[in-house]
Amino acid sequence: MPFARAIDADIHYEDSGGTGPVVLLAHEFFMDRTMFAAQQAALSPEFRIVSWDARGHGRTRDQRLPFTFWTAARDALTVLDHIGVERAVVGGTAQGGFTALRTALLAPERVAGLILISTEAGGLSREQSTATLRFLDLWYDETSRERAAQQLARWLIGDDDWYRAIWTRRWLGQGRRDIEVAAGCVLARDSVADRLDEITCPALVIHATHSGIARDRSRELARGLPGATYLEIDGARLAVTMTHPEPVNIAIGRFLRAHTAQARTVSPTFWNSLRSE
Repeated sequence: MPFARAIDADIHYEDSGGTGPVVLLAHEFFMDRTMFAAQQAALSPEFRIVSWDARGHGRTRDQRLPFTFWTAARDALTVLDHIGVERAVVGGTAQGGFTALRTALLAPERVAGLILISTEAGGLSREQSTATLRFLDLWYDETSRERAAQQLARWLIGDDDWYRAIWTRRWLGQGRRDIEVAAGCVLARDSVADRLDEITCPALVIHATHSGIARDRSRELARGLPGATYLEIDGARLAVTMTHPEPVNIAIGRFLRAHTAQARTVSPTFWNSLRSE
């Protein structure tokens, strides 16, 4: 089972293998790397798809110490180091997108492009903080935990009964405190909106219209990234990679073919000159 060793964690990842351009994908919190199974099936072996489990999720082994999205960004770089990849397209859904943005800010020379799904650049709003705390109150109460899991499934997945049943069973099989450290990371989210102009690589921003991320925040993210491509998927929730794989795969495939093919022969300096015109 593949793990990349960080200072205080073993980061589990899944690698499609192959020699194509590398795409590193981070999941939304309370789920795991398997939410990208449809992308791995559709896009490999043309592209080498690597998905990984954040701390407190999936098969990653950590010490349940507090962490931030900046810690998660360093974990992403640790995975790239472990598989011997100098430069990759980096992406993620929701919290995975928060991580991808910070990866590009920490190590711009290692990020050839960004795929940002159902995510934003701003900090946690008061409404988001209140909703998270209310969910945690339900989650920690044994009498309301099943209801909390069902609400979470409805929020993340929507009307897909099959996926909702799978994830509800997974969550109810965990300990009540298993999500506590990840929840702390969510509640401590800082804003990087004022730093988006530092990110000069190509970007694809996919907005799921029922994701809970406000449309204006997704558009603000796309506007803040030079040369970003913006796409909306109507009716989709946060787990759009699972519930609406076809439009997601088409968009990602087009983005990768347009930018990774040229990235092999065109320098980043040339890309920057195009954006400044």
